[in-house]
Amino acid sequence: MRWLLLLLAAPATADPAFAPVTVPAHAYTGGWEHFVGGGLAAFDCDGDALPELVAAGGTAPMTLLRNRGDLRLEVGEMPEITGATGVYALDLDGDGARDLIVLRVGPNATLKGDGACGFAPHDFGIPDGGDAWTTGFSATWDGEQDRPTVAFGNYVDRDDPDGPFEACDDNWIARPIGNEEYETIPLTPGFCALSILFSDEDRDGLPTLRLSNDRHYYVRGGAEQMWSLDEGRFLGPADGFDAPSIWGMGIASRDITGDGRPDLMLTSMGDQLTLLSTPDGHAMAPFDIGSFAQRPHVGDDGRPSTGWHAEWGDIDNDGDADLFIAKGNVDQMPGMAMLDPNNLLLNEGGRFREVAVGAGVASTHRARGAALVDLDADGRLDLAVANRRAPLEVWRNMSEAGNAVSIELAQPGGNRDAVGAWVEVRGKSGVQLQERTLGGGHAGGAVRPLHFGIGAASTVDLRVTWPDGTVGGWRRIRPGSHLIAR
Repeated sequence: MRWLLLLLAAPATADPAFAPVTVPAHAYTGGWEHFVGGGLAAFDCDGDALPELVAAGGTAPMTLLRNRGDLRLEVGEMPEITGATGVYALDLDGDGARDLIVLRVGPNATLKGDGACGFAPHDFGIPDGGDAWTTGFSATWDGEQDRPTVAFGNYVDRDDPDGPFEACDDNWIARPIGNEEYETIPLTPGFCALSILFSDEDRDGLPTLRLSNDRHYYVRGGAEQMWSLDEGRFLGPADGFDAPSIWGMGIASRDITGDGRPDLMLTSMGDQLTLLSTPDGHAMAPFDIGSFAQRPHVGDDGRPSTGWHAEWGDIDNDGDADLFIAKGNVDQMPGMAMLDPNNLLLNEGGRFREVAVGAGVASTHRARGAALVDLDADGRLDLAVANRRAPLEVWRNMSEAGNAVSIELAQPGGNRDAVGAWVEVRGKSGVQLQERTLGGGHAGGAVRPLHFGIGAASTVDLRVTWPDGTVGGWRRIRPGSHLIAR
């Protein structure tokens, strides 16, 4: 049985407003090997519909914050893991409980979840990457495989005596073979990936792997990359992939134009690149749409901004996906802004207006990972941000917001969470579309419910295209809670 669980919230007017929440102390710490990373995963690990937070700590241990309701977060038990740059939550073995992939400077770790927020080291057969400096992760399910195909993005090769510049390590994909083994496929050359994402960007039913790379270390001769799982090669201009060379740090993917294909935000030092989908791929958005966020929006520091985690989410539930960008200097990089506030860009019909100051989330800590997630189950997206050498921050969404639906997918088999599915929500204002993916962001993410704002609507129609290409029928959804079986 495949099912959807929908929860609706409630009606929008003023600009967004957030209130800070007191949480236990956690910071992402460490030297140059932790200038990047600092990922955060938000997901429900005990089945109570209240997401927990797991944060990478760098040289400090990882932290699990249990959600006890009404945004009361308390420290939970976790294996003591240091050297972590990032963390992603997904169901690796199809047992219904979220497991963890921990990215590290050194061997990566896999932790099995028990469905009650307990996690223990476990060998899922996925190679640990050896001594690599891992900074990116994504997963997809290939056909009828019970186990995921996983990809790891690596940064500088610390063993290269001529490094660190022009010394980027190889990235790699691991595909399941047999019952417990994985086959490793190197992705050479590597250009110091800081974010990677499997997505069916062109809607042909075949996911590709996008790699966003940091030219600070590849220096020249490199660019963004796209790997075809189907063809086993990098795509290039002849395939319609004409990649920019940027200081790539994060990927956010969502259809914001309504054409049925995902649009992209690529964070960087300087411009945050907005790429809008076209029939032939992606094209740079017009600068005047207001999403490029190239300099601090408050204060007198006119140097360029540094973007890390980016995430689309409808914070006022009006039906338009808004954009959060975590900002912060790498450490003491003199050419970049030091007091670099986070961005909260309100989507007003395809143009974006900065509202972070008024909303109360324009922190100037060195932000890294983040999550827009409904932590108190009130239908509004709250915000959590992990910071380098500063406390983790959480804000409750207090906005006057419209109605929303939160959609959880499940299906039989190993890909229980239906990664690769597309969900459409149709109302009087049009159709919204989201792809269920795992990866991207900056060093952290999770498989979690898909949130759609629906404004003042009291009914919407919903349809799912499942990972195997099966298209469900449109179903009318009314306010309240619903269980839909297929």
